[in-house]
Amino acid sequence: MSHYAATRDRVEDYFDRSATQVWARLTSDAPVSGIRATVRAGRDRMRDLLLAQLPADLTGCRVLDAGCGTGAASVAMAERGAEVVGVDISPALIDIARRRMPDHLADRITWVAGDMLEATTGSFDHAIAMDSMIYYSAADIADVLDRAAPRISGRFAFTLAPRTPLLMAMFRMGKLFPRADRSPQMVPHTARGIAQALRDAAVPGHLREVERVTSGFYISTAYVFEDAR
Repeated sequence: MSHYAATRDRVEDYFDRSATQVWARLTSDAPVSGIRATVRAGRDRMRDLLLAQLPADLTGCRVLDAGCGTGAASVAMAERGAEVVGVDISPALIDIARRRMPDHLADRITWVAGDMLEATTGSFDHAIAMDSMIYYSAADIADVLDRAAPRISGRFAFTLAPRTPLLMAMFRMGKLFPRADRSPQMVPHTARGIAQALRDAAVPGHLREVERVTSGFYISTAYVFEDAR
């Protein structure tokens, strides 16, 4: 099994086994604790930042929400006129997204449970991947972009965990836990490291670092990739 597939399977198991209710609450309007409130605020800011990388008017566009979670970004893009395919590795999260979808957007959003690279068909005008690639190595990320980008004519906006001292310490500490108790580990990256992985894999295109969002325990960096083929 490839590194990508093994990591993907751990992510699916985590979200369907132990994290579904946590994410359902975090991504709702329900009250949450102070720490989770900062994470919610950071995620809201990041979602707005990613969506700002796409055209304001998405009428007539087909957009992929890769790792859509409970569907907030998919709904926002559909409200802006897009035909959206929201895909997530967790069937439990897809069920929540489907239930939360406003009735008037039912004909604009297609929900799919499965691998973000294999569960969808056809081409897209744009794509986003919010916090769904944060568990992968630089080589895996280059492979994701190489496989996905030829189907995306416009921008692919995504997030990665930045390589900060705090996140590196958390990354190292996570390896000390028994394997059965570990949640999927975020893998911190730098823009330079991802750019090098793209060159090593001969992936043509332009990578741009947009902005880092830091809100309590939420730390993530937005990027935009545009294919050059």
